[in-house]
Amino acid sequence: MHRKKPLADNHGMLFVFTATGFHSMWMKNTYIPLSVAFLDESGTILNIADMAPLTTQAHTAAGFARYALEMNQGWFAARGVRAGARIEGLGAAPAPK
Repeated sequence: MHRKKPLADNHGMLFVFTATGFHSMWMKNTYIPLSVAFLDESGTILNIADMAPLTTQAHTAAGFARYALEMNQGWFAARGVRAGARIEGLGAAPAPK
């Protein structure tokens, strides 16, 4: 919230939910347009939504989501990333040796 500057190129914000569910995101107090991808536990994108700044419109996962990844608006579309694509590396980090 309260973000006024665009994210750096190829940077985003990853939200990790404590449990899977039909989670929603909104843009109240966020001044820049973003796109959000909702992902299941395996990292598969369920759906992607473009979100307008300073709105309380809910954007909801199309299935049981464990993660949400927000990027500058249009980032996913510009790269041809769509529902069904899989993002790797979201699981727990290995324990240190």
